[in-house]
Amino acid sequence: MAEKRDYYEVLGVDKGADKKEIKKAYRKLAMKYHPDVSEDNEASEKFKEISEAYAVLSDEEKRNTYDQFGHAGMNGFSQEDIFNNINFDDIFKGFGFDVGNIFDMFGFGGGRRHHGPQRGADVYYDLDITLEDAYNGLETDIDVPHSRTCPVCNGSRAEPGTGTKTCQTCGGTGQVRQVNNTFLGQMVNISPCRDCQGEGNIVEHPCSNCHGRGIVKQTSTIHIKVPPGVESGSRLRVPGEGEVGARGGPAGDLYVMINVKHHKLFEREGANLYYEKPISFVQASLGDTVEIPTLDKSIDLKIPYGTQSGTSFRIKGHGMPHLRWNGNGNLYVKVKVITPRKLNSKQKELLKEFAEISGDEIHTDDKGFFDKVKDAINH
Repeated sequence: MAEKRDYYEVLGVDKGADKKEIKKAYRKLAMKYHPDVSEDNEASEKFKEISEAYAVLSDEEKRNTYDQFGHAGMNGFSQEDIFNNINFDDIFKGFGFDVGNIFDMFGFGGGRRHHGPQRGADVYYDLDITLEDAYNGLETDIDVPHSRTCPVCNGSRAEPGTGTKTCQTCGGTGQVRQVNNTFLGQMVNISPCRDCQGEGNIVEHPCSNCHGRGIVKQTSTIHIKVPPGVESGSRLRVPGEGEVGARGGPAGDLYVMINVKHHKLFEREGANLYYEKPISFVQASLGDTVEIPTLDKSIDLKIPYGTQSGTSFRIKGHGMPHLRWNGNGNLYVKVKVITPRKLNSKQKELLKEFAEISGDEIHTDDKGFFDKVKDAINH
């Protein structure tokens, strides 16, 4: 299988291109390689390639995922998921292309046409958690607003006890066909029926609960499990908890987007944690055993004598859990030697004595503020 080209390269746009530029580039290429007009033997494959690139880059969520993880980030999406946001009717409006044939090209068949079942949109929910939650894992309930089939009419859109009638304009197909003569020849334009809004039937007595829409907005409480080791940017998929599908189509999925909040003690890099431990000059010089916090308990760390400020120690297995395999990362402790700001006379004398023994020449000015003022006046 040939390696996929970069989506930005496929459309010929820069990575900073806005949605308008991306749509313009796609429309130009799509018109060139649309199988109805192109004589290129590879037109169909090229059209699929540029359509896939547009489907990803025109969707903010998919584009962010692609920018961060490349083609590997798209593995969690099915082909239908990727193409779900393209409105071919809008892009090819006025050019007479059979939009239904475009969906057939991608293998979706009639299921994506206006009169058939259509999968519901996915719903995205942002969840903030603590580093402790990410360490231990979390089970919680979240309230998610999404659409559901109307419980009164069961999606029929009609008031219970009443029915619908076949649309006379489209004959129940939900589509109207119009033949246009263009410079490219005779082309067929298929568009949703305006009288029935593509449904194929007309509701004479709309349901009073959903106002004839067949769906209602509601907030559902959904129980989710956040596994140990998740990072910011991780997403949890809950199948079937997205928006309800149209005309009997399956519901979309819920994606819970994880954001791990900043911690006051630890910095995180993958499965490793980093902590800065202040120690005194005496501890660094003579050595000591100090207490180090972790995310589940405190542990002792031995500081060897003569430790320099900035020295890092690795504590194996006390970092974050690995998300995809057993075990934990490491905790790295960086010591910072703190120089005392205030010394009494005894401490100063001892340090001077230490300097003399060490052979260091120390030039200090022990005079206080008022002594310095007095010297300045008498000078």
